[in-house]
Amino acid sequence: MNEIAKTPLNALIRKLVLDGVITKEEAHDASIATLGQRGALVRYLIEEMGLNDELIAQKASTAFGIPLFDLENLHLDSIPNNLVDQELVKRHRVLPLSLIDDKICVAIADPTNLNALNDIKFHTDIRTEAVLLPFKKLDHIINDWLKINDNVGIDLGEIEQAELDELAFSDATTEIDKENSAIDEAPIVRFVNKVLIDAIKEGASDIHFEPYEKDFRVRFRTDGMLREALRPPRKLAARLTARLKVMAKLDISERRIPQDGRIKMTLAGNREIDFRVNSLPTLYGEKVVLRILDASNATIGIDALGYMDQQRKMYLDALSRPQGMILVTGPTGSGKTMSLYTGLDILNLPERNISTVEDPVEINMTGINQVHVNQKVGLGFAEALRSFLRQDPDVIMVGEIRDLETAEIAIKAAQTGHLVLSTLHTNNAAETITRLLNMGVPSYNLATSVDLIIAQRLARRLCSDCSVSPKEIPTKSLLDFGFTEEALFSANIKVAVGCRNCTDGYKGRIGVFEVLRISPSISKLIMESANSIAIYEQARKEGFYDLRQSALVKAAMGLISLEEVNRITIE
Repeated sequence: MNEIAKTPLNALIRKLVLDGVITKEEAHDASIATLGQRGALVRYLIEEMGLNDELIAQKASTAFGIPLFDLENLHLDSIPNNLVDQELVKRHRVLPLSLIDDKICVAIADPTNLNALNDIKFHTDIRTEAVLLPFKKLDHIINDWLKINDNVGIDLGEIEQAELDELAFSDATTEIDKENSAIDEAPIVRFVNKVLIDAIKEGASDIHFEPYEKDFRVRFRTDGMLREALRPPRKLAARLTARLKVMAKLDISERRIPQDGRIKMTLAGNREIDFRVNSLPTLYGEKVVLRILDASNATIGIDALGYMDQQRKMYLDALSRPQGMILVTGPTGSGKTMSLYTGLDILNLPERNISTVEDPVEINMTGINQVHVNQKVGLGFAEALRSFLRQDPDVIMVGEIRDLETAEIAIKAAQTGHLVLSTLHTNNAAETITRLLNMGVPSYNLATSVDLIIAQRLARRLCSDCSVSPKEIPTKSLLDFGFTEEALFSANIKVAVGCRNCTDGYKGRIGVFEVLRISPSISKLIMESANSIAIYEQARKEGFYDLRQSALVKAAMGLISLEEVNRITIE
């Protein structure tokens, strides 16, 4: 240990050796490898030696007498963006949290990184005080903070055109741009294009452009959760909104009523992305929301959606039938469209005539006749369905059953030799029957036409790079949570941690489903106008898994966290 004692890293090194975390030989290797590199020790211990960053933070706190910071008290919105130049944050990977009593509180992961604190003090002429955060969590928070604040006061002219070379828009959009050259300012165009590309790269499903009295923010919905991505200057709000409206072929002179439009984008490799655009007048301008529709997602395959084996078999069996009705239900954003399009992709063969009526058409699919609802000219779901039945269809997809007329035509189609797929907004599978009965659909029609009802939610998938098994959870707590003793025997429950490859420990989403097959016994209950509770009781006798049970199965497999189970299901 003599060589270690000569280095400024000895306090943490000694603590780790004394507590049996590393051997003397490993301590020697770490100290030599990071000798003269300020702020490199903790990174080396974690990335090269594979030590847990939270354990390192606890040991460093004890060794250096620096307090650990409670992450529950940290909110990105409360971190000032003007205390320290962002280049210092990027260079040292530390984050100033607050200014209290003429002292800057700085979050650090490596207490040996004295250069960072000295540099901040030199540039601000304000004293610094350090608090400790685990290395990976601090790195993740810094990345999020930089994404939010990198564009405060941005000079839009600095955006590199090279980043946007892969981007192309439809010819129709280009023509409108020419007609509105006053709006087509190069920096604004580049900025908007870059926001769209960034959202696609991050896998966002929606982009929100939101003007307020003194601020203008851009938020992305990623894995079902909204987060702030950018804060352009407030003075640019009107120009950015106008640019988006031009791209979506909306009336830029009309700011009093909501408007709907579309943007079509082609990326390198002929990947096409559609954006569904809605503008909404608010107190301080127009809020614009873009829904990102990626046609490539419709062909990901049924295996990737997250169905349990039994559930997948029931869905495929229903799709293989020549007639009948498949209903998919759930709240907005639960993945109903993806389930329907996955089914349509399986059915999309040259020998089949497939027609869909949607409001709006979300994903374009070659080989399928897609109709966009247009109420202004009298083309609604019912009108389109009547027309479909005169065009010799094999498969019909109705975007949503909203009224009795649409329901009756769809059910008639299912009873006369057509396979019908559609959606409703209900909380679970059994309530779908109740909803249709309340609409006025006769029970005997439901019992003889509906084959399968799928209720679903989307859960955030745990990041495979950083999720870990939690400290021991009492068996009683897990049983109370809904697990069975048999399931706990082989359960691999994990918790979210967070790393540079994910968002707060989550990466991507996975479906959670309950699939209700209308068996003869359930069909009899429907004929008797039984309530949803009676239908569920019978379904459970037949091996039915409800949403919570399906979510618990995925939690036991280590795919989603217990927090996600509670977020998407009701106990």
